[in-house]
Amino acid sequence: MNMLDRSFYNRDTLTVAKELLGKYIVKIVNGKKLIGMIVETEAYIGPHDKASHSYNYRRTERNEAMYGPPGYAYVYMIYGKNFCLNIVTEEVEKPCAVLIRAVEPISGLDDMAKNRYNKSFNELNKKEIINLTNGPSKLCSAFKIDKSNNGEDICSNNFYIAEGITNFEIKEAKRINIDYAEEAKDFLWRFYIVGNKFVSKPSK
Repeated sequence: MNMLDRSFYNRDTLTVAKELLGKYIVKIVNGKKLIGMIVETEAYIGPHDKASHSYNYRRTERNEAMYGPPGYAYVYMIYGKNFCLNIVTEEVEKPCAVLIRAVEPISGLDDMAKNRYNKSFNELNKKEIINLTNGPSKLCSAFKIDKSNNGEDICSNNFYIAEGITNFEIKEAKRINIDYAEEAKDFLWRFYIVGNKFVSKPSK
C-alpha cells in the first residue's frame, strides 16, 4: 500500500475530507497490521466553524495539534473515556481537521475484535461485526487509538493512510451531535460512501 504524503493533507479541508473516503488507515499494534477502509468523515474548519474546537482561532492545550503541520493526528477524549481521531489539514497555524468517523474493517480482524469485545472475530454476531468500527470512538477502540496518539505523525511507518479505491458514490450530509453549533450545524460537511454498511448514520 502506498502511503499518502503530507501534501495530500495540506489542501482545502473539504476536499481532503471527501478524498479520504476509500483510503486505507493502517496502524501497527503489537507488531500486527490493522487496516480499515475509511467510509465516513467530517470536516472541521476552525476559523469560521462553530462546531470546531478551534472556532475563531480558539487555542487550548487540548486542541494544540490542530495548529501544527498537516498530516498529524488530533486525538481527543469524549464522555470521559472514548477517543476520536482527526487528521490535521491545511497549513500551520490554520486550525482545521477531518474527523475519521467510520471505517470498514479489512485486515487484522481478530485483533480488532479482541480490542473492542475481547473476543475473536469468528465469535462476533452480525450486530457486533457492524458495530466493530462504525463510529469514531468504536474505530479508535478497535485500532487502539488513544490520547497517546495525539500529535502523532500520520506519515509514519507505524500509523498512516494509504491509497485506496475510488469507484463509489459520495453523500454529503449534516454532521452529527453538533446541535450547539448554531448555523454550522446545518453545514453539509459530513461525507460518506453510499451503501456501505459501516457508515455510522446514513441519511434518510
